[in-house]
Amino acid sequence: MPIILKMTKSLCPTCNAVLEAAIVEKDGKVWLERSCPEHGHFRDIYWSDAELWKKFERFESLGKGIENPHGNAPTDGCPRYCGLCSNHKSGTLLANIDLTNRCNLNCDFCFANARACGYIYEPTFEQVVEMLKLLRDEKPVPAPAVQFSGGEPTMREDLPLIIRTAKEMGFPQVQVATNGIKLARDITYLKELRDAGLSTLYLHFDGVTKETNSKIAIDRQVVKNCEEMKVGVVLVPTVIKGRNDHEVGAIIQFAADHIRAIRGVNFQPIAFTGAAREEDVQRERITIPELLGDIELQTSGVIKKADFYPVPCVVPFSDFVEAYTGKPQIRFTAHQHCGAATYVFVNDDGLTPVNRMVDVDSLFHALTETAEKLRKGGTLNKYMALVEAIGDLNDSFKKSEQGSSTEFWKLFGKTLLFQNFEALRDFHWNALFVGTMHFMDRYNYDISRVQRCCIHYATPDGTLIPFCTYNSGPVYREIVWKKWSTPLPEESHPSSPNRKATR
Repeated sequence: MPIILKMTKSLCPTCNAVLEAAIVEKDGKVWLERSCPEHGHFRDIYWSDAELWKKFERFESLGKGIENPHGNAPTDGCPRYCGLCSNHKSGTLLANIDLTNRCNLNCDFCFANARACGYIYEPTFEQVVEMLKLLRDEKPVPAPAVQFSGGEPTMREDLPLIIRTAKEMGFPQVQVATNGIKLARDITYLKELRDAGLSTLYLHFDGVTKETNSKIAIDRQVVKNCEEMKVGVVLVPTVIKGRNDHEVGAIIQFAADHIRAIRGVNFQPIAFTGAAREEDVQRERITIPELLGDIELQTSGVIKKADFYPVPCVVPFSDFVEAYTGKPQIRFTAHQHCGAATYVFVNDDGLTPVNRMVDVDSLFHALTETAEKLRKGGTLNKYMALVEAIGDLNDSFKKSEQGSSTEFWKLFGKTLLFQNFEALRDFHWNALFVGTMHFMDRYNYDISRVQRCCIHYATPDGTLIPFCTYNSGPVYREIVWKKWSTPLPEESHPSSPNRKATR
């Protein structure tokens, strides 16, 4: 018998009607069930591992949203009008700004292609600046990171100026999502972006062989150029079952082999945001638990499914720093089932997940308790709580599988206790982030996830829209792009890909 785990709201995959929905456990898996009065009953996979779903559920952390939302909650319910309204429970961790929908590739699973759209979307420089201002005006904490995406953002001649402007406006992290073609051909252009203030390249990277990645030679050259220019890279594979899921372990090993430049791998399971057929979804869908299982199998158990934690697991760090400094902090209050991540240390002996070095659960508990003591006030009490915390945190290292790591403890102390965030720079160059974010489509749409989204698109309309609402369901992307579009040149002929996926 199915067991109802919780209730939410979802969409009819056919007409996008907002429906009451149940998240249910059956046969060791978690499903999303709802019924449309017009189109009938739908049951779609939510998570393929019910026990892992329950583990991640324990990390739920509700945020408070932002203090200056764009408007009041819609009277007809989410996601009819979507921006960061008073219904939204998270601030912006990462902002996306689409600079263009032009691209120099034509992938069959991409939603961002001018030829497929039949028009060009390309906001002006002045519009981009206004979007950046909107993000930095968020209260109580400005958006800390912006990613310029598209299309292919390197097709804009003013990209270096846009990056420089973002840095001057105070964004600590400025990223570019790219296919890498121009950066492979011209290392001087990469240097220009770096000198303008580029922090990280998000490189579309679907595999390590020609069978899974037709541009593998280009990607290798991009990584080589980034090693030379000291530019950080995050590999971003769109994972499709039956196409490249057998190479997820090899992708991690490729990243480890190029740790001088590669800071992480961010796997993105395919999201069917376009003209997908039911058989495409059934055949090619891969869930987060399946992906983590593939990683464990293909790394021979070096990285285990149990090594991964949901995004809000790091909220205790924010609580600790906020209580210690008295300053509002960025809060990672994304929905607990949106993604999973771990850090893996790369050394001569191979790969070591962070929770082999630290008892992660004990560490989170110690941080939470210490934050509560620090909030009780008084300089002496704060000092005593901090001294006590050091002992508790040290115990977290002693409880780990490999015992205390002197270097990790020094890094932790510099970063959190002494507010030396430059120490994180060394951490990122000596450790590898391995994570996944499964963006939603109309088959697995959960409005409670939308309301907790931390990745937002800025638009020329002056609104911030959650990622999964922008790209699926009501598809605000098409509304925004068409509103601010210009016609294609006559020599361009629209072509429509069979299906589309986030990348």
